[in-house]
Parts: sequence; structure tokens; C-alpha cells
Amino acid sequence: MTDAALSLAMLTALALMAGAVFLWRKGERQRPALMAILAAVMITNVVIWSLPTPGGQTLTSAATRP
Repeated sequence: MTDAALSLAMLTALALMAGAVFLWRKGERQRPALMAILAAVMITNVVIWSLPTPGGQTLTSAATRP
């Protein structure tokens, strides 16, 4: 389940970046900047959850264990 959530977060971040580029080219400045910041935060969260711990497991695998 967490794998699906992380995949959805990455797809959403990519869509946000594409939308930010589109709006930036149309001349807007504030909304694209906020969209890019949100995408960066989402990507950072995915990286944090995917990095291995000192024990060699990821946080996603540790969260799914009973």
C-alpha cells in the first residue's frame, strides 16, 4: 500500500512540475513557484521514505511489518 502512495506522490509531483512550467511560460509567477515548491517537498518526502536505514531496511518496509 505504501508503494502505491509513493508512486502516486511521484506522479503528482511530476504533474505539478509540468503545470508550473506551463503557467510560468504563460507569464504567471506566484502560482508556478508555489507549485514547484510543493513538488520539491513531495519528492523530498519520497526520498526520505525510500532511503535505507542503518539496518538496511527502508521506512516503507518497516511501516508495513506487523
